[in-house]
Amino acid sequence: MIGLSTALALEEHGHDVRVVAAAAEDAITSAVAGASWFPYRAGPPARVAAWAATTRAWLDPLVADRAAGVDLVTGYEITDETSDAPPPWWAAHVEVSRAPAPVTGAPMAWRFQSACIEPLRMMAWLTARIRGPIERRQVTDLAAEPGDIVVNCSGLAARELAADPEISGLLGQVVMVEPGGVDRSVTVTDHRSIEEVFYVIPRRDELVLGGCTLPWPPGAPPAVDPTITERILGQARALGLAIGPIKRVRAGLRPYRAEVRLERDGRIIHNYGHGGAGYTLSRGCAEEVAQLVAA
Repeated sequence: MIGLSTALALEEHGHDVRVVAAAAEDAITSAVAGASWFPYRAGPPARVAAWAATTRAWLDPLVADRAAGVDLVTGYEITDETSDAPPPWWAAHVEVSRAPAPVTGAPMAWRFQSACIEPLRMMAWLTARIRGPIERRQVTDLAAEPGDIVVNCSGLAARELAADPEISGLLGQVVMVEPGGVDRSVTVTDHRSIEEVFYVIPRRDELVLGGCTLPWPPGAPPAVDPTITERILGQARALGLAIGPIKRVRAGLRPYRAEVRLERDGRIIHNYGHGGAGYTLSRGCAEEVAQLVAA
């Protein structure tokens, strides 16, 4: 999502772009993502909030294009904060309010307008709009790549490509289920337990249930844990969500860094480390890359 969004934005700013990718479609982390607008596990706060707001403004008109896979929903972030608490850091540029979440017990939550994205639809939509070629090959040396500017959107691979030990993988696991009787006009995140975060994200023909954020050994492939699946399903039932049968379970690695690296180093611009907020920050970061190219 980060790479394709950046490529499209650069083309829209008048640049000739060539995309190089080792994998695509269902083989990439972006295909496993829950993909809702919500700034999660990314920093620094002020820049993330601004990037997220830019992305929201970009996503809103895409709702009219069904092929883009974007749908607007009402988001609820359940927290233990009191009714007079200040807005969360991520809401610096968007409107939020305190309201009961539409789940069992009606716990208080931050309510906001969100967007849900169908990953494979969005990947296909972006790919179809990029004019330049997309090469399927491995990149091993950023400096050896041709072009006036090289933009590094390599996610976890930046650990080797950019010699950056600060980036690491955080395991995320999601359970896709039939919609059942769940209201698909809302998305709910329960942050009352850091160790057992839960979310439900609606799609057009299914629900995405999560989740977890677990440190993962470098180089180790993601693996599904049945105990996490059972815990996620138990949380859904405890919140009164009338979910349907399981369709599939997926695991992936979020490319986490304490702060997103978005900066220019000579002819190389780095744009990676978006953690669990790749879809949320994609267009905002892409626009900043375009500014760095023009500088």
